[in-house]
Amino acid sequence: MGSPKNRKGLNRRIRERVIESSFFFAAITSILVMVLIFYFLIRESLVAFGEVGVINLLFGMKWHSAGNVFGMTPIIVGSIMVTLLALIINISVGLPLAIYLSELAGPRSRSILKPAIELLAGVPSIVYGFLGVLILVAFLERSFDMLTGRSILAASILLGIMFIPALTTICEDALRAVPKEFKEGSLALGATKWQTVRRVSLPAASSGIIAAVVLNVGNIIGETMAALLVVGNVTRLPSPIFDIFDPSAIFTSVIAGEMGEVPHGSIHYHSLFAVGFVLLLIVTVLNISADFVRAAIKRKFGEY
Repeated sequence: MGSPKNRKGLNRRIRERVIESSFFFAAITSILVMVLIFYFLIRESLVAFGEVGVINLLFGMKWHSAGNVFGMTPIIVGSIMVTLLALIINISVGLPLAIYLSELAGPRSRSILKPAIELLAGVPSIVYGFLGVLILVAFLERSFDMLTGRSILAASILLGIMFIPALTTICEDALRAVPKEFKEGSLALGATKWQTVRRVSLPAASSGIIAAVVLNVGNIIGETMAALLVVGNVTRLPSPIFDIFDPSAIFTSVIAGEMGEVPHGSIHYHSLFAVGFVLLLIVTVLNISADFVRAAIKRKFGEY
């Protein structure tokens, strides 16, 4: 038998090897799951792309499941409009709030606002959806004399508000990670607090801010139940095309609204999988693009 010291060292090496193996297994599993998701979506989508045609499916102007007409253009346009408007609302409120919490708020204000924001982040999306139907949709109907308040505008406002806590939390963490020496040096050179925030803190934290924005794009475009309740889920182009008061449909609302009633193996079934594949492809491209942008920003401003 070895000495107690040798046995202790052996046990430590065994524990380290087990931990390393566990991390490696978790990493491989996550990659494998992603590959399987892509494989399954591609396999189920190929039937639709083959029968309907890639051009007709992606750029067709009508989605009419009863007539086996499947064109994603109304869904793509609705998703883009909802996502862009929601992101504008999201950034307009979330980023200034993050700047206030990290740079301007006193300890007492921060101790109240920070837990409140984190609490809002934990509210289930279906609760936001119910509130959207009861309050937001009814308000839009009364205020704009709309036939129905379920519209692109309602979905944009609801999704923009829903993900403010997520954006604020990540942006605030990125801003607080900027070394104090940067800010103190700027103030010592005579810059005002706002100039320091605008020219020092924001550029240095831009990598984390971009990560938060891209994450929220994925959250907004991937939200299902809340959007389904307020967007209207009408698969047609707005008339005129930029009419935000029209009902519309987005990727997730179409899948959630139609998948439960579609016959298994039908062209409609496979077309819905094609919608899911296009959505996954868009989110993947966004994430990859964001990684390149973040890498470029880190090379310019450093690892903050």
